[in-house]
Amino acid sequence: MAAKSDGAAVSVEDDNTPRSLSEPGIPVTRPRCSAAGGKPYTLLDCCWVLCALLVFFSDGATDLWLAADYYLRGDYWWFGLTLVFVVVPSAVVQVLSFRWFVYDYSDLSCADGAASGSGTVGAPRRCCIVCMWVFQTVLHVLQLGQVWRYIHALYLGAQSRWHSNGPRRHFHWRLMFESADITMLRLLEAFLKSAPQLVLQLSIMIHGNIVLPLQGLSASASLVSLAWMIASYQKVLRDSRDDKLPMSYKAVITQMLWHFFTIGARTVAFALFASVFQLYFGIFIVSHWCVMTFWIIQGETDFCMSKWEEIIYNMVVGIIYIFCWFNVKEGPSRLRMTVYYSVTLVENVALTAAWYTYRGPHTSDSYALVVVCLVACSFALGTFFMLVYYCWLHPDGPVLGSQWGGCVDEGVVSAVGVAGVIDACLTPSQGSQTDMVITSPPRTLPRTKDTGEPVPGERDKDRDRDSCLPVFQVRPSPSSSPALLHRTSSSSRAQEGPVIRIDLPRKRYPAWDAHFIDRRLRKTILLLETSSSVSPRIQYRSSMMGSKEVLEYETTV
Repeated sequence: MAAKSDGAAVSVEDDNTPRSLSEPGIPVTRPRCSAAGGKPYTLLDCCWVLCALLVFFSDGATDLWLAADYYLRGDYWWFGLTLVFVVVPSAVVQVLSFRWFVYDYSDLSCADGAASGSGTVGAPRRCCIVCMWVFQTVLHVLQLGQVWRYIHALYLGAQSRWHSNGPRRHFHWRLMFESADITMLRLLEAFLKSAPQLVLQLSIMIHGNIVLPLQGLSASASLVSLAWMIASYQKVLRDSRDDKLPMSYKAVITQMLWHFFTIGARTVAFALFASVFQLYFGIFIVSHWCVMTFWIIQGETDFCMSKWEEIIYNMVVGIIYIFCWFNVKEGPSRLRMTVYYSVTLVENVALTAAWYTYRGPHTSDSYALVVVCLVACSFALGTFFMLVYYCWLHPDGPVLGSQWGGCVDEGVVSAVGVAGVIDACLTPSQGSQTDMVITSPPRTLPRTKDTGEPVPGERDKDRDRDSCLPVFQVRPSPSSSPALLHRTSSSSRAQEGPVIRIDLPRKRYPAWDAHFIDRRLRKTILLLETSSSVSPRIQYRSSMMGSKEVLEYETTV
């Protein structure tokens, strides 16, 4: 069985023979929701999705309520702008969501129809398919596509927890795919709707020198939605990649507070400047967007499957960079973050100082000083939470330190349920490597890699060790017995299932893996999940292979 995915050769084969670590390719598997892989779906995960639904409804409802209030007051200009920033972004996101549904469900419905045949079972099945199409169409016309996806994610999470190992893996894959779709859609909607809406309402409040309760409620909901979606996006992205440690909810909340205060300071500075210099504010926004987009393009991001999609993505990230920091490049980001926040601080000071100097006569000095202090304190609080996140709560450790290391002692359960204790000591240089061979690493250990050449006398020992650990290699602790490792290796070989080989190098974090953004690969994975007793492995082409190895790999594909 073979498929073609955006120019990348994809092959699927049943793998029941042991593989050594010297084989070309980067095999990776999604963390499973059992004890052998990723963490199971918990009540805290369910509460997080319910809170996300609450944020979604509060943001949209307050905006619509405020638009109706403007209409009743006779402020038709503010009514029109408020309504436009609600309807247009929502329609764009609904079109994209429905397009994904059409692509995902069309082949599934055709396959179900072919399987049912022309007998008596076919008519009810076709009726269900038609009802699903009508239901999804009505949902997206009513702008409720994201609501359905959230509810579907809750259902998949509950099913992944309640079922046995086989169906549990299948529901876990679908849950991760659905969560990725939701976060991408909501992040796009947040910066197309919530961010402009926040600036608009703050400008209206400052221009009118009065704050209506609905205006404050709408602005607060928009700000919470922005901060929530950035933090949620980072969490789901880390959960989707088995080469990165998951983000705890403490880290997510801290990151949300970081973005809440920095975006708050940024939007207040924008609103202050826009209330006095409307034309120059538009010029400033366009100029800032162009500079940031050019900076992102120069960084050579690798998120999308084609060049033009990548350019469009960079332009969208340029819009995000108007308001906040958003990491789009693999590797240490301290220098880039320092440059970005230095530029942001200078811009905030300049915009606020210009408003303070040229503000209208109706604004008193005491009121102006309070507003200036609000901007400064908000930015300082955001910087404080950013430092807290990177110094204490970052999943990879205190990355702001010059050197850090950690030793993790944990009972690791293998793919067949054999427990062993592995002690791993690692450094940032080891944990940041991404071009290496792994398959379903423990979710509490970063990947490791040997950086030096083996001593000639040690080659036989390394070969024996590779044969004992064909999947994921770590430095065994003294307490790990060879017999235990041999039993684990033998059982793992017996349980190996189909392998999906993708003739592409694996994308570097913080990009999504290709099998998350390419929907044809999703279908292949889900199909194999239902037809195989063990979870399929994903194998990417290694970007560190030599030209001869690449040629041999492409020949086998």
